[in-house]
Amino acid sequence: MNKIPALPEPYLSMMKKLLGAEYEDYLNSFRAEKTAGLRVNTLKISPSKFEQISPFPLRRVPWTENGYYIGASERAGKHPYYYAGLYYLQEPSAMAPAQILPVKPGERVLDLCAAPGGKSTELAAKLQGEGLLVSNDISNSRAQALLKNLELFGVKNALILSEDPRNLADRFPEYFDKILIDAPCSGQGMFRKDPAVIRSYVEHGIGFYTALQKSITENALRMLRPGGMLLYSTCTFSVEEDEEIVLYMKKCCPGLHVADFSGRYEGFSPGRPDLASEDDPELLFCARLYPHKLRGEGHFIALLQKEGYPEEDAVQTRKDPVRSRTSPKLSAETEAFLSALGMPPDRDRLELRGERLYLAPKGADLPLTGLRILRSGLLLGEQKKGRFEPSQALAMALRKEEYPCCLDLPVQDERVIRYLKGETLDITDLSPEENGRALLCTDGYPLGFGKITGNMLKNGYLPGWRYQ
Repeated sequence: MNKIPALPEPYLSMMKKLLGAEYEDYLNSFRAEKTAGLRVNTLKISPSKFEQISPFPLRRVPWTENGYYIGASERAGKHPYYYAGLYYLQEPSAMAPAQILPVKPGERVLDLCAAPGGKSTELAAKLQGEGLLVSNDISNSRAQALLKNLELFGVKNALILSEDPRNLADRFPEYFDKILIDAPCSGQGMFRKDPAVIRSYVEHGIGFYTALQKSITENALRMLRPGGMLLYSTCTFSVEEDEEIVLYMKKCCPGLHVADFSGRYEGFSPGRPDLASEDDPELLFCARLYPHKLRGEGHFIALLQKEGYPEEDAVQTRKDPVRSRTSPKLSAETEAFLSALGMPPDRDRLELRGERLYLAPKGADLPLTGLRILRSGLLLGEQKKGRFEPSQALAMALRKEEYPCCLDLPVQDERVIRYLKGETLDITDLSPEENGRALLCTDGYPLGFGKITGNMLKNGYLPGWRYQ
């Protein structure tokens, strides 16, 4: 049984006020086993199919359609299915915000504080390759992890940025249909999972975070179109960072309302207007997730909507900006490679930047000069002195049937791990018909490229992604 860590007295007093008779039950939750989970990538596999092939015992997370509890001792981040992008490792309560925000294919969606990508990868899956996902994190180092996770998931329609929200608000006024803000916060909901967070709470206090939250949400509202929806979430319990920020947003944006999101789940507790500076009944539509009432860590969620025209009208009548593109000059090998793909790219969206060839996302023809862009669309590969080297990102975005030469190994084959470690493989038993580039898969799911030379496969797996 775990021990209750030393908790700051102001925090304990706050929790007594929030929880009343449930306070002791909450404290006892610190002694309980921590929860672990994974969320299935529906861009690649259905939840029912994953249940059939899962190497781990699974139990469904009740508030998400594709999330599962797994044992805390499972080494799920070391399994080849993780490297194939079939799932994302995510704390179960953290799955709720992206599930509750009702994203539909074809929409423009912004994840404003996105790193390391847990919520962005789910938003991308809900878009199903249609529309535009803008994923942003002000920290460039954290945004690198965001980029990797979106590429691992096979996302093709993302614009990945590392910008201050104020700069984005100037570029994207009333542009997005849906916005998700998982705001930086004091992290009280994570005290049980990671006692180290307590030190940051003591060092910064709540006021440091409320100033950030107000700035972030104010700029986000400038980017939300009339009729659009914004989901605000934190992993903290303080009313100052939760209900008070919702009230602040309503003051910044007259006509903004808290939505009573459908599908409330057992264990979700309503917001607390009685503890806020204004007794606004809409605050009851917010939700807190407490670890003593469900299997997960602490979270706060509020879904808000601007007054305006219906979302169906916005998507159907939208006229995305069109920018004339000069067709890039491609080598014969590049042309041959693209023509052989089972998912031939839209030639009007090809962009050659230096040696790198990209497939730009639809609807992203915007003035982006001056923004810190990590990726715009899908990196297809590099055109080097007449030859074309496809990217790791392209391998993850392909399906097995979309590439003409695939080598498929069962997940139990020891060569799968050897490939992920960057080793050359003996493929004599696979009887390759000819030399050339191949897409290596496991159980039908791509891992990366390699080059066949006789009975050997020269490894092409991205060095920075290799199995450690």
